[in-house]
Amino acid sequence: MGFLGRCPECGKWDSMLEEVKKEQKRISKTPNSAQPLNTIEVEDKERVTTGCGEFDLVLGGGVVLGSVVLLGGRPGIGKSTLMLQVAFDLAKGGDAVLYVSGEESLAQIKMRSNRLGVDKGANLYLLSETNFEVIVSEIESLKPRYLIIDSIQVVYDSELSSSPGTISQVKECARKLTRIAKENTISTFLIGHVTKDGSLAGPMVLEHIVDTVLYFEGESFLSHRILRAVKNRFGSTNEIGLFEMSEAGLKEVKDPSSVFLLQEDEQVAGNVIVSTLEGTRPLLVQIQALVAKSYLGIPLRRTIGLDHNRVSLLTAVLERRGKFGLYNQDIYVNVVGGLKINEPAVDLGVILTLASSLKNSSLPRDLVVFGEVGLAGEVRKVSFAEKRIKEAVKLGFKTCLIPCGSLSEKNKFDIKIIEVSNIREALQILE
Repeated sequence: MGFLGRCPECGKWDSMLEEVKKEQKRISKTPNSAQPLNTIEVEDKERVTTGCGEFDLVLGGGVVLGSVVLLGGRPGIGKSTLMLQVAFDLAKGGDAVLYVSGEESLAQIKMRSNRLGVDKGANLYLLSETNFEVIVSEIESLKPRYLIIDSIQVVYDSELSSSPGTISQVKECARKLTRIAKENTISTFLIGHVTKDGSLAGPMVLEHIVDTVLYFEGESFLSHRILRAVKNRFGSTNEIGLFEMSEAGLKEVKDPSSVFLLQEDEQVAGNVIVSTLEGTRPLLVQIQALVAKSYLGIPLRRTIGLDHNRVSLLTAVLERRGKFGLYNQDIYVNVVGGLKINEPAVDLGVILTLASSLKNSSLPRDLVVFGEVGLAGEVRKVSFAEKRIKEAVKLGFKTCLIPCGSLSEKNKFDIKIIEVSNIREALQILE
């Protein structure tokens, strides 16, 4: 720059200094080059079972060493309870586990551990801290095999000027923890809250940073919880884990179908058992329907656990192809147990339960139904038919209504198989 005798800011003379800015060349510390696909070697990641079968199932068979797992869910759903139980199970293997809580004191965690029966973990270390530098110092001192952060929203890095819980703080802390986990082979679990008002940064901003994203779902007024994977670099995202919340903590549910089936003294109209898949696990679920005459200008359509648009579509198919008058009827459809189903394999069950309620004619108690229904009223095949039928046989059902061509051999199952090609054939079971 040219000579400037007086500073325009402070007014002093001969106080300006010229600095030459050197151009910084981008030089990679580790030069990289393209390689042919067939020359790249891949090492199998070692997995460690946690001792919780449902948790291991969702992770893909266990915890991958050095991986970073994000567990999200609404406040109060049971995330801390689940991770404290998992931490205790991991500590029983002899490796050090560091549980960092920024929301509870050590005394509060101890009280919960006493209630859960996990108060004798010699290798389970607790730390109540939110300062990121202090947490890193403890990690370097303890050198744990597993690290749990509860929750990532309250951890703050003093190098950033933003307040804890903001997106910049959450992302930067998660990024640094991920780097520490990879460099030191520490399996890390981050707990993240999801709120409706958006006051805290939710797990959505962290999904591209971590290896695995799990969601803990359920209603606070129901005892059952579903653990679902939405991202998994080391396994499938098609599995779910089912837990039951009790006074002694979360318990694994080994037989999920029994949770969603009601034991009734007599079969009533508007009830049907359908077979659905959650990942690779078949579930038998009860669907209820109530069809009643409407006294409103526009009849009501209410659904719980099923897609509202899908049920409206099936109602139109039943009215047009099945010759049922539903234009002046209020319709309510519910999935028992609070489960949410998005699979089209339950279409045939919805059709039958609507017709059953309208005709006030009950379906057989030992009947299981599955099949997708098209707009022309045809019943289409669905995947894993044999697996669905085996689950029905195991639970003692005697009859199975399925789409035509679903099985190559119908006689190899100890159950009566009824094949249908359209909804008119299926509706004959009500006659």
